[in-house]
Amino acid sequence: MTIRAIREPDLTAKHCGFSYQADALAATKDLPFAAIFHEQGLGKTKIGLDLALSWISSSTVDSVIIVTKRSLISNWTDEIRMHTYIEPRLISQDRRANFLAFNSPARVYLAHYEVMKSEQTRLALFLRTRTVGIILDEAHKIKNPDSAIAKSLFDLSAGFKRRVIMTGTPVANRPYDLWAQIFFLDHGASLGDDFESFKKNLDLSNNMFEDQQKTDLFERELSAVFAKIRPFSVRETKKGADIELPEKRISEILVEMEARQSEIYRQYKREFASIVLQHGQPLLDDAEETLKRLLRLVQVASNPRLVDDSYRSVPGKFPILQDLVSEVVDRGEKVIVWTTFIKNVDWIAKEFRKYDAVRVHGKLSYEDRGRSIRLFKNDPETKVLVATPASAKEGLTLTSANNAIFFDRAFSLDDYLQAQDRIHRISQVKDCSIVNLIAAESVDQWVDALLSAKHLAAQLAQGDITKEQYHLHADYSFGSLIRDVLGLKDQVHDETE
Repeated sequence: MTIRAIREPDLTAKHCGFSYQADALAATKDLPFAAIFHEQGLGKTKIGLDLALSWISSSTVDSVIIVTKRSLISNWTDEIRMHTYIEPRLISQDRRANFLAFNSPARVYLAHYEVMKSEQTRLALFLRTRTVGIILDEAHKIKNPDSAIAKSLFDLSAGFKRRVIMTGTPVANRPYDLWAQIFFLDHGASLGDDFESFKKNLDLSNNMFEDQQKTDLFERELSAVFAKIRPFSVRETKKGADIELPEKRISEILVEMEARQSEIYRQYKREFASIVLQHGQPLLDDAEETLKRLLRLVQVASNPRLVDDSYRSVPGKFPILQDLVSEVVDRGEKVIVWTTFIKNVDWIAKEFRKYDAVRVHGKLSYEDRGRSIRLFKNDPETKVLVATPASAKEGLTLTSANNAIFFDRAFSLDDYLQAQDRIHRISQVKDCSIVNLIAAESVDQWVDALLSAKHLAAQLAQGDITKEQYHLHADYSFGSLIRDVLGLKDQVHDETE
């Protein structure tokens, strides 16, 4: 039985989109599945909502489920009201309310990813009684095909009449991040149905700089990826879109570590080097334990108090941060300070109380995070937002600021790109400044080189550049650099003499 609304809602859009948004709509609205990979900050939300309206008004589907991250539910609710005349129905962890929602004549449903797992059984029943389209926002959320959420969505996929994924960073960290997202759409038709086979030759490993055969194979496989998904994918970048955005300048400041900080760093470096060096050769793969130890070095290079409660000095980066923030405030502008670590957020925000600094991180409630964002956007006295990328990198427009400073960075390309583009997006009117603070002779320099290599690989996989352009700029020296940073070359030399 099909449940119909007594009075159909107005299915027209309140606003016209930019030409590139209209082009994306035209290219995807009649496809059974599609990927919208427009760069972050180009208004994919508007495209997604126009798609939903198009599907419903043409009776292609009678309902659309929009799935997003839990922290973005309120943001999507606001966007739906801004761009459409439809009132969305929420599917949440409240199973009783969900029962009423599934039995309502709603046209647009809004859910977060965890609900797709917890309500999988009832969703499967729902898909048997309704003709439903689905839009996955920030689709890189399902990049791990072994995650429970990804598996639930794979199981439900065939039941949707229309399937769309949207993300500005489809290659969130490594080229193989694309596989699960595309598998949800076409069940393996374009990239194959075996993730491990796809992944095998698409990994930016630390030994590529010394293995030309592996490098050649990687580049050949990588350059073929976008051609396979091009028939159902649209991708637009800020450079290619017919809009004018202010300039975005990215700069690095090399900072000397404070004396005690440097001593602690050397200690951790020696411990790490002794562990990864086995049989005279360094083992620097992506094993979880290796990444944990590398992240510990990032912590010390940022703020030793993250690993040593007895540390009482001022980390080398902080005086530079103070000067940068002071300069921004003196210009009458606002700034976001990004750090990977929650304890850093609390510490830095406390140090900038005179600027009414606010905080956003994962241990704060969604209400408190929302309050901080509203203050930063609307209160002229709130000059500084201190946040972790994990809690504020997606779906937010923070163009009240045009300055961002990365106090530290971890290994995720997605964290870095999404976070910096909170300020460089539609509605920004000022030139944007992105500053990376890098501790000299530390793991920070490896992180910088690794993120650059990942970004270039992502651009090729996403069709932003040609294979020739990639080859011209490709640099695999991060694998050699990590050995320098950890002092492994010297140890290998000593052990082999």
